Amino acid sequence: MPDESEEPCDVQGPVPAGGGRRSSRSFLLVGAVALAVVVAGVALGLTLSRSGPGVRQASCGPTAPKLSVVGIGEATVSPDLLTVVVQVDAGGQSAAAALANDNADAARALSTFESGGVQAKDIATSGLSLQPQYVYPKGVPTLTGYEADNTVTATLRDISKSGAIIDAVVGSAGNALQIESIGFSSADPSIGQNRARASAAAQAQAHARALARAAGRSLGPVCTLTDQSQAEEPGFDQLALPSSTGNTSEAQVPISSGQQTQTAQVSLVYALEPAR
Repeated sequence: MPDESEEPCDVQGPVPAGGGRRSSRSFLLVGAVALAVVVAGVALGLTLSRSGPGVRQASCGPTAPKLSVVGIGEATVSPDLLTVVVQVDAGGQSAAAALANDNADAARALSTFESGGVQAKDIATSGLSLQPQYVYPKGVPTLTGYEADNTVTATLRDISKSGAIIDAVVGSAGNALQIESIGFSSADPSIGQNRARASAAAQAQAHARALARAAGRSLGPVCTLTDQSQAEEPGFDQLALPSSTGNTSEAQVPISSGQQTQTAQVSLVYALEPAR
């Protein structure tokens, strides 16, 4: 009989094939999961530390502090276009005669513009009227004839030749033609306008930085940027000319374009953040 005082032996069966490899893979998987948890925790901690209660991020929200500024800028440009407005007046005993006389004088003016180098696309009839003319002897209206007015607008693209052209046009129609106005402008006004806008935006940014610094704040993102510039019409100056004798060699109209100033205005709204 076996001795009952002997402790029983713990007998283990054979280890199944591949059991060691499964244990190794399980260990590696657990380790990878643990590492991922640690990395995620570190990233979350950094995010919380940056956006914790002690740091306020700049915002454009309705209740966030903001700073509004306005900037005004100017740019000087040299005009390269001259617009001339002339009026041709002619009379006649009948409406047809007045209109025919006016058409003849206007045609000579148009032809002179074209012979001076002005392109047909830059010449336009901008007004035409035909009115009866009356006298009032003893208060009784009496028809004396008709008067026709033809207004022509021409754009001269070579200002250096404009004086000679204007003098020749006046001479072509004599006392029937008068200069209504002239005006200088630019073929591409956006060049001066964009320079003025850039100057206005730079001024607004400088004002914003100075105000924020004085208030102990820093500028955050731009919430709104508004262009408050208004389109500027080309300036027209009245030009009075004596009646021409048709001899253009006597004196030519002196034309000087000078410079024009383009103005722009912009408004900026910044979000404010604590001083950095």
